Amino acid sequence: MREVDLGAHTIRSHGAKVAKNHMHDWLILLLLVVIEIVLFIIHPFYRFVGKDMMEDLKYPFKDNTVPGWSVPLYAVLLPIVIFIFVYVRRRDVYDLHHSILGLLFSVLITAIITEAIKVAVGRPRPDFFWRCFPDGKEFYDQWGDVICHGKKSDIREGHKSFPSGHTSGSFAGLGFLSLYLSGKIQVFNRRGHVAKLCVIILPLLAAALVGISRVDDYWHHWTDVFAGAILGLVVSAFCYMQFFPAPYDNEGWGPYAYFKALEESRSETSGGQTGNALNVQAMDVQVVNLQGIRGNSDQFTSLDELESGTGRR
Repeated sequence: MREVDLGAHTIRSHGAKVAKNHMHDWLILLLLVVIEIVLFIIHPFYRFVGKDMMEDLKYPFKDNTVPGWSVPLYAVLLPIVIFIFVYVRRRDVYDLHHSILGLLFSVLITAIITEAIKVAVGRPRPDFFWRCFPDGKEFYDQWGDVICHGKKSDIREGHKSFPSGHTSGSFAGLGFLSLYLSGKIQVFNRRGHVAKLCVIILPLLAAALVGISRVDDYWHHWTDVFAGAILGLVVSAFCYMQFFPAPYDNEGWGPYAYFKALEESRSETSGGQTGNALNVQAMDVQVVNLQGIRGNSDQFTSLDELESGTGRR
């Protein structure tokens, strides 16, 4: 493990430099937000739903146990609060910046992939029957497809079952947090502290419980939840590895940028020391040359005096 130099890279000293170096990343992040909004507005594909298919889609139409607005709170804001707490302790702006940037990329990329698949697949939710026929009266066209007469927003949302957005978003944010904590407390340092596993399992357990609630509320099939969990975990792992070493690495406790800045500062320091040493050596050479010149001039003066007969006797 390399030597730790905490407190040398704060927001005040290096914040502007870090933000400038990653300006394009933040612009791309804004673009991802726009793409997500557009995908959310797009009308989903209305898949054919026959009468025989309705037998598996007659689960009760219930409210969400975990509201949609709460996902950003526990999957984004909660990790950011923890990142800020770590910054207060370590004073490393690289860690703070890259953890927040990586988290936002993880959640947004997952959201875009999830929403794009939802819109393209158009899989009916388990409670689709009561969304389509709120009064229980069924209507079908000549091809056997449903003719819904329920609330348009409910019908539209009823065609966005696969994959689960709650689950994918939860695992994208809390999965990233779990990787971050495993690196910070060095869970895989081969010292046998199994208790550390509890810390990194808690975020994953919370995300799993969110996914289970989606099945219990009959808003998703279990396959929707499973696919969302895999999607969120994979994207969070990729985004985390862009900024941090693997949690089992000896340097997994810090971002790549921190170690790079540490090496640059040390090279500058060693370069300055080398330059000073060279300057001292040059001055020594100059002094020796001057002494040699003076000695030579004294010898020349003595020879001149001898030739002229005025030398000392």
